[in-house]
Amino acid sequence: MRHGCKVNHLSRTASHRSAMLSNMAASLIKEKRIETTLAKAKALRKYVEPLINKSKEDSTHQRRIVFSYLRDKEAVTELFREVSQKVANRNGGYTRILKIGRRLGDGAEMAMMELVDYNENMLKDSAVKKSKSTRRGGRKKSTATTETSAAPETVAEQADDTAKAE
Repeated sequence: MRHGCKVNHLSRTASHRSAMLSNMAASLIKEKRIETTLAKAKALRKYVEPLINKSKEDSTHQRRIVFSYLRDKEAVTELFREVSQKVANRNGGYTRILKIGRRLGDGAEMAMMELVDYNENMLKDSAVKKSKSTRRGGRKKSTATTETSAAPETVAEQADDTAKAE
């Protein structure tokens, strides 16, 4: 029975699991996005987020701790140079897991795991959504009134443009 067991063993021995998570974390840091099963992505999130948090403080001690988990020099330098600069003002939640359907061969649920600050499409959407909103019951301004007031100006501008062209 697994009463109180919070670790997903992923049907692997401890050494195999730690090697797999280390390799996946290094790949995620280098590539910024990986595709894996949902269970592995959830296990990887618990593995890699504390490492990203440690990278905010660039010291020899922190680098050695992170290297003991990742075992990849290139990934450690990438993490401390680039990734830590992007996540410096973020308090957590450095990764995002997006479900992408089921695998054809065995029907395993697949997921795409990515570093949050490296997805340009999501960053553009969040910049647009930053407008202040309240939950009060006031009436919203209708767009019809603004469109009707803008319409005569555009007609007048078009008339000026055609007059200039003639």
